[in-house]
Amino acid sequence: ANYRPFLKQILEEVFHSDRPECPDIEHMSGGLTDLLKTGFSMFMKVNRPHPGDNPVMFLFLVGGVTPSELRLIKEVVSAYKPATQQVLVLATRLLRPTDIPELLFTTQRLTPDIGV
Repeated sequence: ANYRPFLKQILEEVFHSDRPECPDIEHMSGGLTDLLKTGFSMFMKVNRPHPGDNPVMFLFLVGGVTPSELRLIKEVVSAYKPATQQVLVLATRLLRPTDIPELLFTTQRLTPDIGV
């Protein structure tokens, strides 16, 4: 058994040249014509847009990102993406290695922080 980070799996599904369906990413229809196409897809084969088809991709990581994850993203994107595509990485915060145990063990998970 080998370990592959979930972030790496997602990025490889998006940028792989074979372009299989991405089971972890769902396309949400935007307008009336998209809804009609989705309705007709029950009767005929309609290809959903692939995330790798867009010229700019935003990758937003909720909860923060570590420098090692940023390096992993850079390596995977540079190995797979075409030169005409741009990937922007956004996160809620930049995490240090000492932040991980603090977030896991000192935050009270059973009592929500409602600002009272």
